[in-house]
Amino acid sequence: MTNTLHLQSRVTLSDGNTMPLFGLGVWAASPGKETREAVACALETGYRHIDTASMYGNEEDVGTAVRESGISREDIFVTTKVWETDQGYDPTLRAFEKSQQKLGLDVVDLYLIHWPVEGRRVDTWQALERLRSEGRVKSIGVSNFSPKHLREIFESGEQRPTVNQIELSPFLQQRTIADFSHSEDIHLTAYCPLARGERFSHRTVQAISEQSGKSPAQVMIRWGLQKGQTMIPKSANPVRIRQNADVFDFALSAEQMRELDGLDEAFRFCPDPLTRS
Repeated sequence: MTNTLHLQSRVTLSDGNTMPLFGLGVWAASPGKETREAVACALETGYRHIDTASMYGNEEDVGTAVRESGISREDIFVTTKVWETDQGYDPTLRAFEKSQQKLGLDVVDLYLIHWPVEGRRVDTWQALERLRSEGRVKSIGVSNFSPKHLREIFESGEQRPTVNQIELSPFLQQRTIADFSHSEDIHLTAYCPLARGERFSHRTVQAISEQSGKSPAQVMIRWGLQKGQTMIPKSANPVRIRQNADVFDFALSAEQMRELDGLDEAFRFCPDPLTRS
């Protein structure tokens, strides 16, 4: 896998659908021109996966950029998510209607529960199962779910999540969640894979950057790709969008991967899913 990765490489999910291993996250991209131009730049660069959410407030702009790209809809993978305040069976169905209308897409490739909400997880998941059975969503999954939250879905749901999107970087590896997800054939997507740039100056990252002739950001992205994770770095800057994608002409050695694996320090920006009820 390491030597054959390319910008549009895909992984086969447990439901048989395929998902690109690399994409653009649009969290914090301002609604309107900024999001539209970021998505347009990414698609022009060769990205084929765009990750948004109802909470981001920019689904409409993502959909516009996808439709105006001139790229076949079947080639672009779009993920969106249901927010905490919209969870529950009927509220989730209504939230999806709104997301689908804003995106302007007949089918959403992947629909996720954004965060686990106590007392609503099961009903929300059953709504996602319905959306998939009706063909309005191709794949369904979760985000920020701990093993406890996943087991609750296993026990009550008819289908299993195909994806668990969690905060992941060399400095936050969340091994309890990652190992459990792997053991249950749930694919991991990494958000905040660059630790928001706050560890670019770390001596190990700097050393590997110099050895490989790549930037710290490119080193961190490549680390996640070689671990088999889908990486969705966020940027609205065209230069960085292109640079983030320039990670397929080199590979990290086994020793470099071990060094990066040793950097875990639980350095996080979002809440710890293990502390969620």
